[in-house]
Amino acid sequence: MGFARACSVALVGVEGVVVEVQADLEPGVAAFTLVGLPDKSLVESRDRVRAAVVNSGAEWPQKKLTVGLSPASVPKSGSGFDLAVAVATLGAAEYISPEDVADLVLIGELGLDGRVRPVRGVLPAVLAAAEAGYRQVVVPEQTAGEASLVPGVSVLGVRSLRQLIAVLTKEPVPREEPGPPGRPDAMLAGLMVPGAGVGAGISAPSGDAPDLADVAGQRGARTALEVAAAGRHHLLLHGPPGAGKTMLAERLPGVLPPLTRRESLEVTAVHSVAGILPPGEPLVRTPPYCAPHHSATMPSLVGGGNGLPRPGAVSLAHRGVLFLDETPEFSMKALDALRQPLESGHVVVARSGGVVRLPARFLMVLAANPCPCGRHTLHGAGCECPPAVIRRYQSRLSGPLLDRVDLRVEVEPVDRGDLLGQGGRGESTQQVAARVLEARERAAVRLSGTPWSVNSEVPGHELRTRWPLAPGALAAAERDMERGLLTARGLDRVVRVAWTVADLAGRDRPHSHDIALALELRTGVARGAPMAAAGGVV
Repeated sequence: MGFARACSVALVGVEGVVVEVQADLEPGVAAFTLVGLPDKSLVESRDRVRAAVVNSGAEWPQKKLTVGLSPASVPKSGSGFDLAVAVATLGAAEYISPEDVADLVLIGELGLDGRVRPVRGVLPAVLAAAEAGYRQVVVPEQTAGEASLVPGVSVLGVRSLRQLIAVLTKEPVPREEPGPPGRPDAMLAGLMVPGAGVGAGISAPSGDAPDLADVAGQRGARTALEVAAAGRHHLLLHGPPGAGKTMLAERLPGVLPPLTRRESLEVTAVHSVAGILPPGEPLVRTPPYCAPHHSATMPSLVGGGNGLPRPGAVSLAHRGVLFLDETPEFSMKALDALRQPLESGHVVVARSGGVVRLPARFLMVLAANPCPCGRHTLHGAGCECPPAVIRRYQSRLSGPLLDRVDLRVEVEPVDRGDLLGQGGRGESTQQVAARVLEARERAAVRLSGTPWSVNSEVPGHELRTRWPLAPGALAAAERDMERGLLTARGLDRVVRVAWTVADLAGRDRPHSHDIALALELRTGVARGAPMAAAGGVV
């Protein structure tokens, strides 16, 4: 009787669980049994592993083989266990030393010819192995760069099972050619999954990203965009078609500061699991941008799918921008599902296959027309929408959802002077991004030693007690609250925006004019603190 074990990782959402792959050989009729709560794709690994072992020059044991995946209570899915199953089987057959593979974590799919194909979710899998104390990991060669992002782990990238057997038996490692020059590498097909990302994409490099200077006019909306980026405040752009709402939203990721190392690992892990991580770019360094179509369902927004839930748009936009264009056209059920992740920064999805907690700390930008035809606020434009239709259209944005949106800006139509450049060219993305970075750094110094990093994350109680405002600064906001124009949550959000305005202006704490501008950005009613011009917040 032979026995050997190796290790692999099962992904539950974006979190990993180390799985011990045990192989047991006993005398009897040749058979291959796989136990431990595998799914259909994992059950099929029996045929893949057998063919891969034979075609790699090793002998398949003609005995009764039982492979167990422990812990058996954790659901296992996908083809990433193939490599561990093959190595454990060869160890049980004593083709390789069982002691050499006992603490080895192996992740990869096997082709019938023995080649090791890349799989999704390598980064979170290696992170889970490192947290469990494992220090040696074997992954497909194409994802070795992604696995190497985890510190303290020795990563071996292999192209075929034949190479791995040679390494474990201390024989010369055969050279595996990737393929004829000029032909695409078919091994990369499993990394990018068509349709896995809901309108998601990683922001373009700074040289290729759209410039904020391309937006004509819209000084008030540009100010709101700058404040939103500096404090990660959610934003509603309301106005007629063609005013520039989509242009502004598309340029917001370029204004955001680059991701920190920790944030990059979080974003890369989500994109790796979703199958939208570009080959050759193992680490995401820029904030992602996700813009789902208005026909998106609730599971596609917050996460879901058959079996264990998969990341939705709110998770694909983690640490970046979630843009919902034509927001009233989304289903009310899908929009109301955003309320929980907007508050908590994560989403908990419960399905029959299990409960998954997915990260979802994003900056949300909503864009809406005033009515179905979009001409309601334009004088002489000929809007024919009945009042009942307009009310029903605008009521699709529920009060609880809008209460979580800090900035609500009316985007006016661009006049001829601004469109033709007679009003002067606005500031570039680089100029605005520099001010945003300075404001973020100022807030980070103030919030050092706390769990928060930006103003929008600070609880209202902490704002009112630990960081007092200037005397009399809240007078206007308190009057609005007494009149019922502001809720308690709305007052806290006004104070958060005021702190961001003060950070952009370089002040040590908000004054009455900062509160006035925050109220204007939230309500759209002028409060004696007009929107800043193109030179930034004043």
